[in-house]
Amino acid sequence: MPMVSITHSVTLEEDKCKGCINCMKKCPTEAIRVRNGKATIISDRCIDCGECIRVCPSHAKNAISDSLSALQAYKYNVALPAPTFYGQFKKVSDINIILNALLKVGFDDIFEVALAAQSISDYMQSIISEKREFLDGPLISSACPAVVRLISVRFPGIVDNVINVISPAELAAIAARKKAMQTAGLPPSEIGVFFISPCPAKITTAKHPFGIEKPVIDGAISMKDIYRTILPHLDKIDNPKALFTSSARGISWAASGGEGGSIGEELYIAADGIENVVKVLDEVENDKLKSVKFVELNACPGGCVGGCLTVENPFVARARIKRMSREMQSEERSVSVDKSCLKPETLHWQKPLEYEPILRIDEKRSVAIRKMADIEKIFNELPGIDCGSCGAPSCEALAEDIILGAALDGDCIFKLRERMYTLFREMAELQEYMPPPFRDSSAK
Repeated sequence: MPMVSITHSVTLEEDKCKGCINCMKKCPTEAIRVRNGKATIISDRCIDCGECIRVCPSHAKNAISDSLSALQAYKYNVALPAPTFYGQFKKVSDINIILNALLKVGFDDIFEVALAAQSISDYMQSIISEKREFLDGPLISSACPAVVRLISVRFPGIVDNVINVISPAELAAIAARKKAMQTAGLPPSEIGVFFISPCPAKITTAKHPFGIEKPVIDGAISMKDIYRTILPHLDKIDNPKALFTSSARGISWAASGGEGGSIGEELYIAADGIENVVKVLDEVENDKLKSVKFVELNACPGGCVGGCLTVENPFVARARIKRMSREMQSEERSVSVDKSCLKPETLHWQKPLEYEPILRIDEKRSVAIRKMADIEKIFNELPGIDCGSCGAPSCEALAEDIILGAALDGDCIFKLRERMYTLFREMAELQEYMPPPFRDSSAK
């Protein structure tokens, strides 16, 4: 899948940035540098995981999303609430009230992403055994776009392990548009389908999807923003319409482990939090998890409930989702996504995931090889303690920046100190130097 120009959801407000290195040290792809007292984000490296938003003490990092005013561009609008949305409300026990509140703020219909998640789970059950026959290691979920992007830029050895299936949100968008065309009698272009997102990665992927030619989602609204908007309406809904159709399997995708449990895989592991994700991917690429059949990974702590665009404490939201799942275990729900939307040609990516190296040294191979050797040489001369004082996240990153012209050798405080010591010694020697005509020849 060739890299395309991506407009990221994660952005930086320079006026708020104080130049600390919290975000730089936490970024899993070394996409952040601190120069001239301000952080900068390298677009090609960013995976929109939101970790910088989470750790910034100055709140200088934000996620750009669509607003409700975007609904005005369409005659008929459908909301796609993520399963995580149900765990955000403290005093609401009936999910139908939450869904009806969405109708109050401008949406004409609701299509649950949780319902699409159930169908994705069923489809993955049917193909997972066949796909594993061609792989040495485990299959890796493609549900978290930040993880998929991370693999594509940092783990070339396991890009083929990623299941090439569209996300539940994308399937929900396809099914929702088809349903709306039948209900409203409108052409696809006049129907707006909006995803309510818990994280910036899913906002970016809604506009720049993996593996498919054109986006199927018309917009993505931050869960925080929509939460504030519908909150005043919740207490005013006495007799809500029965809009909730998904089951425990669908809403369980909101928390880490929900996807693996939903597809019925026994030999699977679930990891959440970007640092844990990196560790697991390292082990998969190094063939240390051959006995595992399926790997579910979420960049956010706890799963999507820990997304940086959510409102509720992730532990509380996760407990709430689990309680809802337990209560629905005994309920029989026959509603499903329209079968015409569940064809393999619809559910699979049209293009395979490809390795897209984030470090592009030079277009010419010979020049790139020479520069790589220069990078290694500079790196070996650096202290190797990755202190971040230079404004780069690691000594290796600084070496790369120096060769690419984005930094100077003297940016390393330890190298600068060495130069200063050398300069002081030279100055001391010069201070004691006396030209021959003025020397005391008797002095020994």
